[in-house]
Amino acid sequence: MEDLQIDLFASDEKERVKKEIKELRERINYYNIKYHEEDNPVVSDFEYDKYTQRLKKLEKEYPEFVTPDSPTQKVGGRTKKIFNQVFHEVQMQSLQDVFEFKDIEEFVDKVKNEYGDKIQFIVETKIDGLSVSLEYVDGKFVRGSTRGDGFVGEDVTENLKCIKDIPLELKEKETIEVRGEVYLPRKEFENINKELEEKGKQLLANPRNAAAGTLRQLDIELVKKRNLSIFVFTVLKGRNFESDSKRLEFLDSLGFKTIEKRKVCKSKDEVITAVKEIGNLRDGLEYDIDGAVINVDNLQIREEMGQTVKVPKWSIAYKYPPERKETKIIDIVTQVGRTGQVTPMAILEPVRVAGSLISKTTLHNFDYIEQKDIRIGDIAIIQKAGDVIPEVVDVNKNLRIGNEKKYIRPTVCPICKEELEKEEKSVALRCTNSECPATCFRSITHFASRDCMDISGMGESIVEQLIDNSLLKDVADIYYLKYEDIVKLERFANTSAMNLINAINVTKDNSLDKLLFGLGIRHIGKKAAKILAKNYDDIYKIMEASIEELNSLQDFGLVMAESVYSFFKKEKTHEIIEKLAKAGVNLKGEKEELISHVLDNMTIVVTGTFEGSSRNDIVNLIEKNGGKTSNSVSKKTSLVIAGENAGSKLTKAQELSVRVLNLEEFKKEYIKD
Repeated sequence: MEDLQIDLFASDEKERVKKEIKELRERINYYNIKYHEEDNPVVSDFEYDKYTQRLKKLEKEYPEFVTPDSPTQKVGGRTKKIFNQVFHEVQMQSLQDVFEFKDIEEFVDKVKNEYGDKIQFIVETKIDGLSVSLEYVDGKFVRGSTRGDGFVGEDVTENLKCIKDIPLELKEKETIEVRGEVYLPRKEFENINKELEEKGKQLLANPRNAAAGTLRQLDIELVKKRNLSIFVFTVLKGRNFESDSKRLEFLDSLGFKTIEKRKVCKSKDEVITAVKEIGNLRDGLEYDIDGAVINVDNLQIREEMGQTVKVPKWSIAYKYPPERKETKIIDIVTQVGRTGQVTPMAILEPVRVAGSLISKTTLHNFDYIEQKDIRIGDIAIIQKAGDVIPEVVDVNKNLRIGNEKKYIRPTVCPICKEELEKEEKSVALRCTNSECPATCFRSITHFASRDCMDISGMGESIVEQLIDNSLLKDVADIYYLKYEDIVKLERFANTSAMNLINAINVTKDNSLDKLLFGLGIRHIGKKAAKILAKNYDDIYKIMEASIEELNSLQDFGLVMAESVYSFFKKEKTHEIIEKLAKAGVNLKGEKEELISHVLDNMTIVVTGTFEGSSRNDIVNLIEKNGGKTSNSVSKKTSLVIAGENAGSKLTKAQELSVRVLNLEEFKKEYIKD
């Protein structure tokens, strides 16, 4: 009986671990997409590394759960479609991150124990930029590409030619491929943001993202203007060397700008001292660094040590802890979001934190101010761990001199002066005035954005101009704009005015899910909007739906149902819908008659890749024949359709004895022409 209890406990623990691993992978994959593909990180390096280390730990303890598609087995992100692909002959890998000096000591000891005490290490600054490969033939620069996923990158040759520190012709006629890190100097970053602020445009988040975004877009004039720079740090192919230090000297001789802060070390004490020295230099450097790299110097030893699928075994990167600075809170102001939520913001004496000059930052919510006892005039402790918006983590109460002012949370909207409402089960204060200029501006810019109605040429500055000239009061007014009204405005000419009108008219035929997402219903994102559009004939049917009916939709929760119900009961919503209908905007859903009911009551998982068919095509085919799809395999799964590289889902199906068919077998058995 005791053995049975132990087995049951072990089984429950494994299920818990498996679930946590799945959640960690989904979270990290999302962060990777935002960072590598969209150049728009949503968490700090510190937070990202915390989740990654946890996933690595669990996969090490439970190797049976490791899969080829785990983010621990991959490098970087995918390539953008606007550039030609470059297949790297030599994989461009990332590095193994460590966070404590004991990790450095263990690394050095392990190498010396295995390869002898005379082994040397080279410690270098880890530049916070975008990795690129540069190819030269007979000394002439012929191609440059990004790292991408390590195997396939993007051809950004023309943009790289704009970087003055990249020689177009070497001092010697070498045929080689080198690797470097493109970065934006801090001073250039500050100048760009100053110019953007003067123009009323959105500021760049940080130098790393600015560098990546600049290099990975098509406006070559902008690339020239932004004065990117580069440090080259290795030769990928074309030459052989005894040591990394000799290789760097060779790169210097060819005319490359190489890593300037580097030091050859013989012992772990020297390595740690070098890492500390680099850390002490961080504030004084003209560029951002996010750590120090420790490499085995001997290249023959590196060859013997080899690599994993993702990282070399002969190198580690020490990541410095989040940087904190103190500065004074000059004032606390409020801002209004597109859904009406009012949030506090601290206005600061400018201070440089983690490479960015910070003059204001969010205070999250009004309860946070009270919990931390944050006052105007306080000396705040600011943290900006990596690449995200900084935050006030605390205030130094020991430095108070008595004239600090307690902040009193507002009772009225700072823009329209209407009374604010506090929601149940929430710390948020909200302006519910549908005609509030702040919510109007944010609602319209959201409605016109790419993920919503995608109105080309209707950015923030244009929306602001149209509102200021009393041409827009809500999203429906967009479809009543007239050429003769727009052409009179500053910055508009005949062509640009007509282009905007045409761009607006094109979106009248957009699918209902885009409109629903654009309306800014709280808790309703792109996926939820698609669920609504697929389950109802038109927007009027959604307006009539009860909370219970909405809650019964697959993948639709109670909070979402209540939010939709509440939104469509508002008089202002009815007014907007009526105006959209009169303007000829599509309000019809995507609900289709089923082709058949052959897959009724079946839950099907689609996994892998399929030649000639996308996964969405197969999912649509299943749904049109009455079936439902799921992203995970369980005992309740009716069938798995497996393509090439099916991976862990196929393994799970086999373990649970769930029936597996390829696409051809599935169509032959179930789908009748």
